Amino acid sequence: MGEYMHPEVSMHTHPLRKYMVHIRSGNWSEVAALMLSSAEKLASIGAQFAICPDNTIHQAFNLIAEASTIPWLHIGEVVAGEAGSRGFNTLAIIGTKYLMTGPVYPSAMQQYGIDCRIPDEAEREQIDRIIFSELGNGIFPEKSRLYFNTVIRRMKDKGCDAVVLGCTEIPLLVNPEDCPLPTLDSTKLLARAALKEALKEDQPAGAGDAY
Repeated sequence: MGEYMHPEVSMHTHPLRKYMVHIRSGNWSEVAALMLSSAEKLASIGAQFAICPDNTIHQAFNLIAEASTIPWLHIGEVVAGEAGSRGFNTLAIIGTKYLMTGPVYPSAMQQYGIDCRIPDEAEREQIDRIIFSELGNGIFPEKSRLYFNTVIRRMKDKGCDAVVLGCTEIPLLVNPEDCPLPTLDSTKLLARAALKEALKEDQPAGAGDAY
């Protein structure tokens, strides 16, 4: 697009606290309502499509896809496309406990015939604790980085050939250079997909607002 240029970007989000009340109770219809509320506010100021970097709330995606007045990119489908193009067969899924035990990535990977595996329950609880009590508060202890690598190494031993970093903050902790498995950074992949979508040649001049 030229020096210092990028598509217009508008953002809206409700406080995480509002989301967590419904996520913890498994009330995904209310999660969807919050997502739709953000999308409609952005659509009203000209956004033409929406993205959400939060992996966990994509469990409500099927509830909002048809109801939204603007289309959305699905983070799991974006990651699945990348995993398929790179020839991965079995992915370790790392994220919140809600994501790891949920359908977001298994459903997205089906069309590519890619298997998904998750850490055991004790590991899931510890990963979830690190995400919410440390990473979400800007705390990145070395011991937590080493713990993630230990879990990922065990997933490699169980047959995984890549790991999905399925939480926005995890790439701030896990270093691809010393990670035991190739990494799929869901946040970065979604951002690139959004840029590609915004720059489609068939969009009218001035288009490209994204959430």
